[in-house]
Amino acid sequence: MVNPGIFLAIGLAAIHAFFSKLTIPAFIPPHKWLSFAGGVSIGFVFLEIFPELSHAQAEIEQAQLPIVIYLENHVYLLALLGLAVFYGLDSLVLQSRKTNREINRTDNASTVIFWIHISAFAVLNVILGYLLQDLGSHSLYTCILFFTALALHFFIIDHHLYEHHKISYNQRGRWLLVAAVILGMVLGQTAMLDKAGVLVVWSFLAGSIILNVLKRELPDEKESCFMSFIVGAALYTGLLLAK
Repeated sequence: MVNPGIFLAIGLAAIHAFFSKLTIPAFIPPHKWLSFAGGVSIGFVFLEIFPELSHAQAEIEQAQLPIVIYLENHVYLLALLGLAVFYGLDSLVLQSRKTNREINRTDNASTVIFWIHISAFAVLNVILGYLLQDLGSHSLYTCILFFTALALHFFIIDHHLYEHHKISYNQRGRWLLVAAVILGMVLGQTAMLDKAGVLVVWSFLAGSIILNVLKRELPDEKESCFMSFIVGAALYTGLLLAK
């Protein structure tokens, strides 16, 4: 039987590849679909990521991995590290954009920032593509819910990266992200880590996802729709609880 993680990885890669071709229907205002996506993502964080981190903590404590044996709350520290790394990268990008606006030019430093930013997200995509292969033991219903949350997450991330890097992202960045997801998928089929190792990698990824959800998928009060947010959160939560 074909691992469903392969199809999920290909589907997520397609979002990167064809993001510029996707359009939200004109009858849905941007602030409403963004708020809806934020609600779905928050449901995903609280009902999938946080419980999985708790489970990972117990598994890693039993495994007694040398890399974390002297630390308490291993997975939470790893998640914090993932969050901090990507918060730092975002700050670096924003500072670079501010500097370029002030001097009214784009120099080699901007190109360096672009590749640092894209490379970091590419690493995340490799990790995610790898971890998706662990879904082989889950039901089709669970896989669809997981894919839905990640697809909305990818859509918002693509929008964010395009806003930051424009033509550079459209011409080069998105294809690197596509290749990263596929590479992760291939690695997941050929070189599986043990369970504790997978959970260590997942914990770092979870921290970056939490940051991206809180920073990019929850619009500010001027561009938000509370009802759309509640509908997204309630709908996704209900579907998760029904599985």
